[in-house]
Amino acid sequence: MELTAARRSFLCDIGFWADRTTLHEAASQGRTLQLKQLIERGASVNMVTVDNITPLHEACIQAHPNCTRLLLEAGAQVDIRNAHGSTPLCCACAAGSLESVKLLLEYGAQVNPSLTALTASPLHEACIQGNADVVRLMIGSGAKLEAFDVHFGPPLHIACAKGNVVCVKELLMAGANVNSVKFHETALHHAARVHMVDLIELLVEFGANVYASDNHGRKPVDYTTPASSSFSCLQFYESNPLSLQQLCRIAVRRVLGTRASEVISRLSLSHRILDYLQHCDHHTSLL
Repeated sequence: MELTAARRSFLCDIGFWADRTTLHEAASQGRTLQLKQLIERGASVNMVTVDNITPLHEACIQAHPNCTRLLLEAGAQVDIRNAHGSTPLCCACAAGSLESVKLLLEYGAQVNPSLTALTASPLHEACIQGNADVVRLMIGSGAKLEAFDVHFGPPLHIACAKGNVVCVKELLMAGANVNSVKFHETALHHAARVHMVDLIELLVEFGANVYASDNHGRKPVDYTTPASSSFSCLQFYESNPLSLQQLCRIAVRRVLGTRASEVISRLSLSHRILDYLQHCDHHTSLL
């Protein structure tokens, strides 16, 4: 198979420019055998296109972990950025490929690459895609819960905007700030917009402020449709404060921050209290 000729001019230390090659195509299509043969014949695994996409980007975008493994074993640069600033880890998280994400982390991929105006963090991408296992892995690997993207704000905001309830709970359990703001807008504003009662209830039970106003002076309830279930839910919470029991749980987790789940699990308390503090069932009462 013939590779597209490349111009030998170095771009920093990432390799050389080229048009899209058969190696890119093989990685994108998941053709593992062809990819292996090309590598064995000496094809450069760090060849970049004019928009700085490598075969590793292609394999991660299309969620082909076997191709990802081959490229990494052959020396593909794990943190190379494309023209928009996305690393292969960003691409793998956006594709929801748990196996690809694991491989990239094993090869030292940066969990928190510096953000640009054109790209979100790997954790943001995982929250957008909605794979809770990938979100959990990224958090466990040290992803910054409050990484701020100029378009999305923190990861919690985009998870709520996409209605990914399980991802939202992973973030909150890990200690994400439920009342973090972007232009005075909170996660609860996003939950109200997508009209998801279970998401609204989850955020409120973690301490979301139902009275918070955005930069338009609008509260979360103002983004719901009158007489809808989400409208009724927020109206209820505005009129009925949380119980002392709920407030105590919020206070405990807030004080412990990102260590909350770990510390609580070691406390010498009854299983019922531990389950309550850990939100094992966020509708459960101790009474």
